[in-house]
Parts: sequence; C-alpha cells; structure tokens
Amino acid sequence: MWLDMPSVRVSFARLHESITQSYGTTRRDGWVEWLSKSIALLPIIALATFVSGCATNYYPMKGDSRPHPGVARAHTLPIHGIDVSRHQGEIDWQAVARAGTRFAFIKATDGGDYLDPLFQQNWRLSREAGIPRAAYHFMYWCRPADEQVAWFAANVPPDPDALPPVLDLEWNNGSQCRPTLSREKVLEKVRIMLAGMEAHTGKVPIIYTDINFHRDILEGVQLDNPMWLRSVAAEPRERYRDRPFTFWQYTQTGTVPGVRGDVDRNAWYGSEAEWIQFFMTGCDPRSFQRLAIQGRCAASR
Repeated sequence: MWLDMPSVRVSFARLHESITQSYGTTRRDGWVEWLSKSIALLPIIALATFVSGCATNYYPMKGDSRPHPGVARAHTLPIHGIDVSRHQGEIDWQAVARAGTRFAFIKATDGGDYLDPLFQQNWRLSREAGIPRAAYHFMYWCRPADEQVAWFAANVPPDPDALPPVLDLEWNNGSQCRPTLSREKVLEKVRIMLAGMEAHTGKVPIIYTDINFHRDILEGVQLDNPMWLRSVAAEPRERYRDRPFTFWQYTQTGTVPGVRGDVDRNAWYGSEAEWIQFFMTGCDPRSFQRLAIQGRCAASR
C-alpha cells in the first residue's frame, strides 16, 4: 500500500508534528482522522503519493536560460512548479513529472468567451502524470464579472483532487478595452469573481498578480486568498508591501524537460509538510485555522 512507502511515512510524520504545533492536539486529531479517510479515496491516491516526494529534490534537471541573481533564494525552496498555456505548445507531462515538478498552473479561460485550446489536454495529461494542478482564469475588465464566473464554471470541472483555482489579476495593456473603473469598482469585480470561483470549486481561490496591479489595487486590502506573486528580479518582500507570498513566480525563462522553449517557474513558500497540508485542505497553512472555522478548508467540512 502506498501509505507504507518510506517517503510517505516521513512526510505524514512531519505533517502530524506541524499540525500539533500550530493547532493543538484536539484539532490535530480531528484533522488526522479526516486525512486518514480522505487518502482512502481512489482518485487522489496517485496524486497524494506524488505530493509526498522527497523535500530535498532541488531539480537539477531544470534550469533558467536567463537567471537573475535577485531571485536566487527561490532555488533554496524545496517545492517548485510551472505555469503553462497554449504558448508552450504540446507538453510531455510525463517528462515534466520526472523532472520533479510538484505542481502546475494551467491556463483555462479569459474573460467571458475564450478557452485556451490546450486546456483540456493539459488538464487531463498533467493529472495522468501525477502532477497536482490548478486552472487559472485571466480577468477582463470590460466584461461583467458574473459572465466571467459563468464562463469559467462552464469550462473548468470542479475536480475534487485539483488545487484551488487561480484568478489572474493584471492590467491587460494589450487589449482594445480601456476601462475607466475606480479602484472600488475593480475590487467589486474581483470579489464577485473570487466568490463565484469558490462556489464552483469549493476551494478558496489563489490570486495571481504582478507588481503594478498590486500597487494600484490590492495593496492594503485584507485578503483570505493564497497569493501567487510575480517578482522576477527581486524577492517578493522587496516589491510587495505587507503581502506574504504563497507561490512565487520567479522567472519567465525557465527550462524544464518536456516543455519546448522557456516556461515560467514558481516556488512554494514553505516546507514539505506545509505543502501536503495545502494540497489536502486547499488552504494556506498560515490561515488554515481561521478559514477552517468558517468551513472553507476541506478538513473542516
């Protein structure tokens, strides 16, 4: 049985200790009981096994065609992944998995009428390769948010073993749309999207953003969501005021077996045990206790 694998036992022990320290014995025992039931589910066995891999894999098969010294710390973090869209062409997901890729963010939809032509293929093949994956939606500012929620829900299945969905928040400078929205109107659209994506998937969405959008709109806003921050020339703490990252997009010139050409590479903020907890609950371990009380994490339902 996969639970008897040494790497799984070590990772589970780390997770057990981490939850005890963070939440106490009572909460730990309830969480472990839920986890024990969850891992019996056949659809997630292959993924959970993959997630439990050795935390000392620093990905010697991967690289960067134009590395920047300002993001060197990213390479000291143990859990790395990629994000992809049609621009990467057809991907050999088995090769991507063999290179040690621990997660993938996959482009799904834009606005209210665009579906990435390779989304369904990438979604299926990444799962078959055992890579935990999330679907992401690129926000359009000239399209009503409720229409975008409906479009995302119509095209992205609420797979129980998927990572939380991602809402990509940037200024779309290449679009013919030139919105004149106030900050309050932009945040209203964002909140509608986040609520709709959470209702569809049952998971607190991840927010992806860049330095400009965060400075203009999100800085100072209290958010429950895991944050995926772009910072390719410095650590996120140097570019984002009071915004800890959950995922860090640290290069757009990464090289990964199975992907032709450059690909974005990303790092998870924390440890192996924290990664497993996130995978199993859908909540950033640092906010798990608060969100679990609200019934928004898998372990609290």
